[in-house]
Order: sequence, then structure tokens, then C-alpha cells
Amino acid sequence: MDAQAWTYAWVFSTFALYIGIAIWSRAASTDDFYVAGHHVHPTINGMATAADWMSAASFLSMAGLIAFLGYGGSVYLMGWTGGYVLLALLLAPFLREFGKFTVPDFVGDRYYSDVARVVAVIAALFVSFTYIAGQMKGVGVAFSGFLGIPFEWGIVIGMVIVLFYAVLGGMKGITYTQVAQYCVLIFAYTVPAVFISLIITGNPIPQLGFIANVAGEDVSMLDKLNQVLTDLGFLEYTSSRMSMIDIFAITGALMFGTAGLPHVIIRFFTVPSAKAARLSAGWALVFIAILYTTAPAVGAFARLNFIAEVDGATYVAGADYAAEAAAIEAAGGRPIPQWFKSWEATGLLGFEDQNGDGRIQIRGPEAPDGLKDEVVPLNRDIFVLANPEIAQLPGWVIGLVVAGGLAAALSTAAGLLMVISSAVSHDLGRRTFFTDMTDTTELLIARFAAAGAVLAAGLLGIYSAQLGFVAQVVAFAFGLAAASLFPVIFLGIFWKRMNKEGAIAAMLTGLVTTFGYIYYFKFAGGTPDQWLWGVSPEGIGFVFMGLSLAIGIAVALVTKAPPQEVQDLVEDIRIPGTRRPHGLAEGGMAPLPSH
Repeated sequence: MDAQAWTYAWVFSTFALYIGIAIWSRAASTDDFYVAGHHVHPTINGMATAADWMSAASFLSMAGLIAFLGYGGSVYLMGWTGGYVLLALLLAPFLREFGKFTVPDFVGDRYYSDVARVVAVIAALFVSFTYIAGQMKGVGVAFSGFLGIPFEWGIVIGMVIVLFYAVLGGMKGITYTQVAQYCVLIFAYTVPAVFISLIITGNPIPQLGFIANVAGEDVSMLDKLNQVLTDLGFLEYTSSRMSMIDIFAITGALMFGTAGLPHVIIRFFTVPSAKAARLSAGWALVFIAILYTTAPAVGAFARLNFIAEVDGATYVAGADYAAEAAAIEAAGGRPIPQWFKSWEATGLLGFEDQNGDGRIQIRGPEAPDGLKDEVVPLNRDIFVLANPEIAQLPGWVIGLVVAGGLAAALSTAAGLLMVISSAVSHDLGRRTFFTDMTDTTELLIARFAAAGAVLAAGLLGIYSAQLGFVAQVVAFAFGLAAASLFPVIFLGIFWKRMNKEGAIAAMLTGLVTTFGYIYYFKFAGGTPDQWLWGVSPEGIGFVFMGLSLAIGIAVALVTKAPPQEVQDLVEDIRIPGTRRPHGLAEGGMAPLPSH
């Protein structure tokens, strides 16, 4: 079979598996729909959390970022990995001990205020919709690559698939679907990395091939890549143009944003106890590390292979690739490879012949005088998907990678849809405006909310081109989470004096300032020379997180202290396994009185 046939086989068989799991594990109650009945085994939850966590940004975009940014791309590795460790050790067990369904539910009860709950819902929706726009964009990139269609239609196809199993199965169905998706995505990510590492360095372990010598040469792979890039007028791969303060801010925003992400936090509510939450966090870190330690090698290999395949090749302009390529070869030239034309059809890759010679010369801004810069518009999100084709790997590997990219995007999209649907049906519906709602009604509303969220997410994905590549879009979501949700979660667990007035002030401060900054610089014409202290929109959430914390603490100190039962509860949730007179038991906590 050719690569196209293998792609269809992998994609349709994995989709059939996901839909079959959703039917088998469909939710029968609100407990199943929101938290899978609290019965998920820690190892299973760790694998599902890893799939939920490793989105299209991790699978599709991170290696592309590292390929182009080199050292600068390490902020995504450091921030996301460090953030997960922070979440696993500092927040997850205590949130599970609190026993709530959602982050807004925690905020509403911990801060004894429906207003605080509604503000938390707004923050969660902002974060989730920004994040899911990146996932749907990743779905569009993957589908357009293997079907050869515009990526907008790829998003529509992805919407239909995720709509089915998210609406039907809820968290119970999503959990077991994510386990399958993790197996698919990690296999799809590591197999081509092993092949390419063998081809370039002779070492089958990508993490070691990354620092090994090029096969048959007495030079390391990184030194060769550095030399290739500097010869073409680019910075060395192991250097970066990013300022130190921006690197620090982006890393901080990603790290603390991770600890405030609603769709990751909600996964720890699916296990039976706080101890199980710790175990599942440990397992998730193991599963995540497999991909994250491979990504730098994938990015470096991809950059080296791309330049070798494209630089100096003659562009094939006509529709009949085979005939024109044969003519170029007969004249002693080297035509661009077939995969270039395939990706060009998607609108994600192209060529602008600036000097009219018909050849592609990849040149950087520091190229010697007289060398024209030939523009090859490249969406960085295609690098992982195109990598097997660039390296001329077998067709079954190419198809497998497409299936893996879709698994990564859909798994996270499903988790985000759960946050959105539960925020609407549970936090706004049952806990705030319609407290006498039955379980049956709540479950129905949750499913309708999930369906509406899928449609809205698809539209966001289609119209998010102005925002940037997938990892950049996702970085905005992390900044919003860091500035708005992390402060109230952290202070809600570790400072019993934090009250509802401080929480509301902190969330609004972080949300308004971070969103306003991102909007100004992405949509309202702001330029990099206007960045506050040189901090980009991707990193500004870290700066405003500090402001949010300071304002929240200040407001709490000048207003009335929380009720004594709330302060006692904060003391108790840091002692896992105890039963409390405050109403917190294994099944959840009775609502605290509003004041």
C-alpha cells in the first residue's frame, strides 16, 4: 500500500476504536459524565492525563518550534514539564481531597460565593476556548495533510468525530478513549524518531542520537546543524534571539498556567482518593517524559532534513509533477520532492521566487550580500507530520504519524469540552441558577453544552489563523490560566485568610489584564517594541499573575475574614484521608453557606 492508503487505514481504524470505546463506556449519570464515577485506576488515569496533557501543541507544534527556534524553543519544554510537576506535587492531591467536580466548583465552595463561582466559570471558559482553538487548528492541519483539502474542512471533520464520543461518553468515555489515544500518539511519535535517528546518526535511541555524531562523519549532529544554519545566514541552532526576561516570563507563564488548567485538574477528580491522585500524577509524568525527551531530537532532525531536501531544488510549478520533475532531472537539475507539492496544496507550505531563477535558496537574515532570500512560507505545525515524508520513511509510518497527530489533538479537545460543558451545566446551572435541577436534566444540558462547545471550538479553530501556530495559541491559554485561576487555587489551599473578595479581585485582575494585553498585540496593532519590559504576549500571564496575587492578598487583608468553618476546611484538606464535620466525604462536600 502507498502512504495515502496507509493513512486512511490508520486514521479510520483508530477512529473506529475511539467510537467503539465511547459506545461501550457511555455515561449513565452525572457522576459518570463529570468524573467517571471516581473509579479510575491511577495508572489508567496517568495514561489518560498524559493524553489530555499532550495536545496538538506537544505532538505537532513543539518539535516545529524547536526546529526553528532552537535553544529558544526550550521554554516550552521547561515550562510545560515544570508546570506539570508543580501541579502534581502542590495542587492535585489537595484538590482531590476537596472532592468537587470542577475548578469553578472548588472556587465557589472554598470562597463561599456564587459570584466567585461565576467569575471562575468565565475564566475557565476563556482559557478553555483559547486552548481548544489551538487543538482544532491542529486537527485541521493533520486532516488537510492526509486528505489534501483546505484545513478548514479538516476542522469540520474533526468536529464531527469529537462531538460523537465526547457528548455520548462524557468523562467516563473520554477517559478510556484517551488511554487508546495515548497508545496511538506515543507509538506514532517515537517510531519515526527511531527510524530517522538511525538514518542520520546510526543510533536507534533518538535522545542519544540527538547528541551523537552524524553517521560516517567525525562531527556531532548538533555541530553539523549549527554549521549548516550559519552558512545559510541563520543563527546557530544552539543560540536564540529571545531576551532572557522573555524566556523567563514565557517559562513561568507555561509553568504556573499548567497548574491552573481546568481540563488537567479535573482529571484528578476521577480517581478514588488523594493518594490515588498522587500515584496517577507520577504515572502521567512517566508517560509524558517519553514524548518530551524525544521532541528536541525530532525538531533537530527535521530542520536538518528539510534543508537538505529543499535548499537548491528546482521548483515544480505545473500540475503534472511527474512529467515536470522528469524534465528537470533530464536537464541535470534536482526537482523539489513530491511531498512539497502535496503540502503546498493545503496552503501550509509554498514558495516565492524572488530572483526568478526557479530554484529554492533558503537564506536567513544574516546571509552574505548578494544572496537573495527565497521565501518558503512554512507553517511550523506541519513539521512532525511531514517529517517521515521528508526522511522518505515507509508509507505505514507516514500514515501512523497522521493518526497520532489527530489522537493528540482530539484527546485534549475532548478534555476541554468537558470543562466547558460542566461549567455550563453544573457550575452555572445546578450550583448557581437552577439549584433544584434533577440529575437527568443536568446530564441532558451537559450534553447539549458539549455539542455547542464543539461547534464554537471549530469556528475558533477556523478563524484562529491570525493568532499564530498551535503552540503559540496554546501559550495564550496558559497565560490566562496562570493569571486568573492559579492564584485563587493556590491561595485557596495554602492561605486560610484568603476570602471571596480577594478571590474575585484576583481573578478579574488577571483575566482582564492578560486578555487585554494579548488582544492589543495580536489584533489591535501593537508592535514588539511596545512590549511591557520586553515580555511577549506568550509570557505576559506570568507578569500579571504576580499582580493578581498581590491584589488578591491586599483585598483579602482589608476585608472581612472567611467564616471559621471555611478556615477549618482549609486546614483539613491538607491532611489527606481525614473525615471532616464540614461535610467533605468521599462523595464530595456539602455546599458551604453563602455570606
